[in-house]
Amino acid sequence: MADIPLVDTAVHHKPIDLRDNFAFGFTKVLRFCADTFFAKRYGHRAIVLETVAAVPGMVGATINHLKCLRRMCDDNGWIRTLMEEAENERMHLMTFIEVAQPTAFERLVILGVQWLFYVAFFALYLVSPRTAHRIVGYFEEEAVISYTLYLCEIDEGRSPNVPAPAIARHYWKLPDNATLRDVVLVVRADEAHHRDVNHGFASQLAGDAPAMKAAAYPEHAGDIRLAA
Repeated sequence: MADIPLVDTAVHHKPIDLRDNFAFGFTKVLRFCADTFFAKRYGHRAIVLETVAAVPGMVGATINHLKCLRRMCDDNGWIRTLMEEAENERMHLMTFIEVAQPTAFERLVILGVQWLFYVAFFALYLVSPRTAHRIVGYFEEEAVISYTLYLCEIDEGRSPNVPAPAIARHYWKLPDNATLRDVVLVVRADEAHHRDVNHGFASQLAGDAPAMKAAAYPEHAGDIRLAA
């Protein structure tokens, strides 16, 4: 079995100003909506939420790319980091589609939510990239919590521990006998890494030292390794 990085599930950036409190409050509202709509159907929750989670990285990469072109300056590795984040979240989606097929209604929800979130997040990033990255940091804190609860459901027998999809075994370089539990562990480690990177970006934009050292990233097929 490939090494799976340990995840500190207790990491939380305490809001320190109005923008942080807005980001935290917005995240908690969305968490309430997700809990109400999906309850403990974690596979279906992952499908819908990962379609949204893949948006911020691509938005941030696009805006930073254009900014660096205008200013003719270096991006300090932000663009590739954010693009890799977006791809990684998309691979989460492709994996969980194999585990829990979305219903027709969920597909409609995905269409509506993704467009609304893309437009809103793009506008927010233009106005306040610091707040945008802080929101993503809080999103990922909640994702770590959700996948930890998913692990509990699997360990306690309420969710079947089915074989890992082939796409997941290839992407995370898992053995042939890997199970859904192994997949959830590496996905949770991915989310912890995104959590720490985005909180660090937000803190840098605020003029502070990075909030924390980014958690280790599980090895991926075709992995782009960058220092956080």
